[in-house]
Amino acid sequence: MDFNEKYMGVYTHAEMGVICLINRFFPPFLLLPNRLVLFVVIRFTLLRAIYKLNNKSMITFILCVAALILGYLIYGKFVEKKFGVDPDQVTPAIAKEDGVDFVPMNWKKIFLIQFLNIAGLGPIFGAIAGALWGPIAFIWIVVGCIFAGGVHDYFSGMLSVRHGGASIPEVVGKYLGTGFKKFMRVFSVILLVLVGVVFIKGPAAILTGLTGVNISILIGGIFLYYLLATMIPIDKLIGKIYPIFGISLLVMAFGIAGALIFGGHSIPELNSANFANMHANPSKFVVFPMLFITIACGAISGFHATQSPLMARCMTNEKQGRKIFYGTMISEGIVAMIWAAAAMTFFGGVKELGETMGQSGHNAAWVVNEICGSLLGKIGGVLAIFGVVAAPITSGDTAFRSARLTIADSFGYSQKKLIQRLAITLPLFAIGFLLTQVNFAIIWRYFGWANQTLATIVLWTAAMYMVTKGRSHWFATIPATFMTAVVTTYILIAPEGFHVSQTIAYTVGIITTIATLSIFLYVANKKMKPELQEAKVRV
Repeated sequence: MDFNEKYMGVYTHAEMGVICLINRFFPPFLLLPNRLVLFVVIRFTLLRAIYKLNNKSMITFILCVAALILGYLIYGKFVEKKFGVDPDQVTPAIAKEDGVDFVPMNWKKIFLIQFLNIAGLGPIFGAIAGALWGPIAFIWIVVGCIFAGGVHDYFSGMLSVRHGGASIPEVVGKYLGTGFKKFMRVFSVILLVLVGVVFIKGPAAILTGLTGVNISILIGGIFLYYLLATMIPIDKLIGKIYPIFGISLLVMAFGIAGALIFGGHSIPELNSANFANMHANPSKFVVFPMLFITIACGAISGFHATQSPLMARCMTNEKQGRKIFYGTMISEGIVAMIWAAAAMTFFGGVKELGETMGQSGHNAAWVVNEICGSLLGKIGGVLAIFGVVAAPITSGDTAFRSARLTIADSFGYSQKKLIQRLAITLPLFAIGFLLTQVNFAIIWRYFGWANQTLATIVLWTAAMYMVTKGRSHWFATIPATFMTAVVTTYILIAPEGFHVSQTIAYTVGIITTIATLSIFLYVANKKMKPELQEAKVRV
């Protein structure tokens, strides 16, 4: 009698469904040597979790994590096939190798750097804030990550590869026109500088509280580090240190997951009772579109599109794209799932989480420290400091590096020589330093909307690319259409936006979305007609 048969009698149908799913996709007799450890760990962890849980509530969480893994294995493969990778295509890392930004690196190292670059605090803080809506946040993380975020990240990286490692504004301009390219050049640089500055002030403030060192001195120190990380060759600092930080971020997340699973905690299930807006103020914080802006990293985030070209310049084969771009998005989704589940569970439930975070000083950083310290002990405390200090700093410096490269691409300005990199970096940092002296909390409130607007534009770019190749575009068009509805409705309904009534916001959002889709289909049809005529002539 094997493990499954022995405990058949004590499991619910849902639990047995999970076990069957595990056996179907992780059979012990089909393990490839290079994946043996990973598959054994996944299979043992999930089976052991079911054994430990019995009457504990955690099935939704486990199913969601399993869905994300399957999303990578199945839908990620589908997206890769639709894109049409060419293993024989020479990548920019090889064709344009300059020892600074175009540097061939091992794909595993690139994966960890990309993961750290796109993650930072996003899948932690965003997931904690999103947990206030309850278990329905799990749905957005899973569906958004697989069908929107994965597609977005894969195409933002692979289109950069196909176009010589170009920054995202140049890629967008190639398929959506000059107007969009000019807009994206300005829009993306502003977004990147905002990210860089916020990821200076936040960690500096935390370090001041821990050490008592004047915040201005710490800001100066972080800026000095940024200066080095932004200008020196990518393999000298980022390539050596960031993989370690990436592993640490994963260890922290999986440590929390292990504590939840094996510690006997009950994560809220997604059932008829919980399939609702559980926010403390549901009339103000409606699920659509608020949840879809709040949880960005972990579902879909436009910031990722600004980071993907950095790693596109280091890849040595197009076949690595699914692992590096789609894979890191799925990994971030799993991290977001873990933190959303931890936030809903640790304080006793969704209601209790809302009450706790409503108290003075109880922000997301405080939640991270409490959860890590309690569930992981002293090691957790160290990881918590890393999570709220080191992770954002590493995302901030790559934001400035991306801004430098975006400006350089816009003007066709070589970055091979140090003096050329300084010519862009110093003015950029001067602007950033001035912004640290300003309380721009109100401006930052627009970041969530701006971030998802960027993601929406990149999805439309991916859809148009598929049109130009004469292939089906709907797997990119559908999420692009949905995100158009999200960002349009949000800016209309949000307090920092036009703050109109929900009826007006939804109506205008629907009309705008339909109009946008109609324009896209009209342009797509015009682009496809010449190709069809050429095909007829060839026949």
